[in-house]
Amino acid sequence: MDRIERWGRGGIAVAAVTVLGGCGTALLDPRGPVGQAERTILLDSLAIMLAIVVPTIIATLGVAWWYRAAHTKARYLPDWEFSGRIELVVWAIPLMTIILLGGVAWISSHQLDPARPLASRTPAVEIQVVSLDWKWLFIYPEAHVASVNRLVVPAGVPLHLTLTSASVMNTFFVPQLGSMIYTMNGMATQLHLQADEPGTFLGLSGHFSGDGFSDMRFDVRALSSSDYAAWLQSAHQAGRTLDGAAYRALSRQGSPVAPATWGAVEPDLFHQIVMQVLPPGPGPETGREGASGQPAPTSATR
Repeated sequence: MDRIERWGRGGIAVAAVTVLGGCGTALLDPRGPVGQAERTILLDSLAIMLAIVVPTIIATLGVAWWYRAAHTKARYLPDWEFSGRIELVVWAIPLMTIILLGGVAWISSHQLDPARPLASRTPAVEIQVVSLDWKWLFIYPEAHVASVNRLVVPAGVPLHLTLTSASVMNTFFVPQLGSMIYTMNGMATQLHLQADEPGTFLGLSGHFSGDGFSDMRFDVRALSSSDYAAWLQSAHQAGRTLDGAAYRALSRQGSPVAPATWGAVEPDLFHQIVMQVLPPGPGPETGREGASGQPAPTSATR
């Protein structure tokens, strides 16, 4: 029994370390200017809060030690009612902390406004994002290609993402690039990001949206300019068109969906989704297998 208990405690410890390590790795290892700025805000806020937390802990331990029963030199004031010095400390330190945290929040909320373009001499790449049940659609309006569950971008180039939802409200989040933002049906939100170097980064949904929510993950592949151009060329060779019919098939509930690419996109498809010319994705269908059914067939090439 003791052996089982030891193994159980060891398993819990390993699981805890794994989970905590996974949470901190992406947020504290940014790969873009927005993510780096958000890490700075996180660390600055932590330092400001520790400025009151650490002295409070030290003072608590010091008071407990000074007024211990064995310390006869401690001054005891049973009729104590007011101390201006104590009131000054009690109110001044929290007030300063609130002012500093408020200042950080005020400045950063303007500097990191998702709709604010990033400073760069290079024009931003336009990408349109649609959250579906339960997958992500990425449309490149300038290149006239599209992909699902894979976002390919050029490294070192600003990205201008316009986001909407074809179903329920969702959130778009690439932890290493920063700025989680909501996607909502019938409206479009703006987001500016950038990947500073080539690499593959995890993208996900941070908002529960039904049975297939856990499958709403995608890879963000940041490529060099030459590799990105080669990817666009290969995408054009896919030879399939993402039109209204293909989009309706894709919008049916189903997960997981393997990454796919379309070599052409119907003009103004994203505008039709936002304006609900193309209706929102259907919900669960009666008689389909399971709660959400199997992924619907699409016209994409894999």
